[in-house]
Amino acid sequence: MRLLIIEDDREAAAYLVKAFRETGHVADSAHDGLDGYALAREGAYDVLIVDRMLPKLDGLSLIRSLREQAVTTPVLILSALGQVDDRVKGLRAGGDDYLPKPYAFSELLARTEALARRQAGSGAAEETRYRVGDLELDRLSHRVTRAGREIMLQPREFRLLEYLMRHAGQVVTRTMLLEHVWDYHFDPQTNVIDVHVSRLRGKLDKGFASPIIHTVRGAGYVLRFDEGSTG
Repeated sequence: MRLLIIEDDREAAAYLVKAFRETGHVADSAHDGLDGYALAREGAYDVLIVDRMLPKLDGLSLIRSLREQAVTTPVLILSALGQVDDRVKGLRAGGDDYLPKPYAFSELLARTEALARRQAGSGAAEETRYRVGDLELDRLSHRVTRAGREIMLQPREFRLLEYLMRHAGQVVTRTMLLEHVWDYHFDPQTNVIDVHVSRLRGKLDKGFASPIIHTVRGAGYVLRFDEGSTG
């Protein structure tokens, strides 16, 4: 599993990251609601573990905002507030499970794995891996390779590449990228797309004879693999 732990107690967060990694999972952490919200939207996580009491943006508001943005990643809420009314509020805000503190890590692990299995079963129709020529992207492991060589991408670059690969062979307009990668429903009048595409090209094409992202003048971009582009 790939997990995001949103917990303002840094010691507790570090403990959970270490514990999950020791059980063979990948875990990232954020220490306030705003950072957690940004990572949850950018990253391809299997489960989010969210503390209810967070600075900058509380846990329930964070979850509501994610659901409003159609982010369906399962959420397990951790909270010292363990009364029935508290649990009901958490679930109604969009949480999938609620575990009061203190808790045993073994129970947290079991609940997290159950959420991941449930999500995998319900999302079977959605592709988790894309391949175009020798370029591969795995949404679950957040891994990108070209000709077997791993390429490290920033979260926005990963999201941009994922969208281009999902529409491989099709012209993708600037408006489409603004709406689906940046969540802008207006033109910000900046060169943000050009900068990110250029940076992504630099990482994908280094050491290869031909580019894999092509500019269609006056229209947008197309991701296409041409024979002979392998370096």
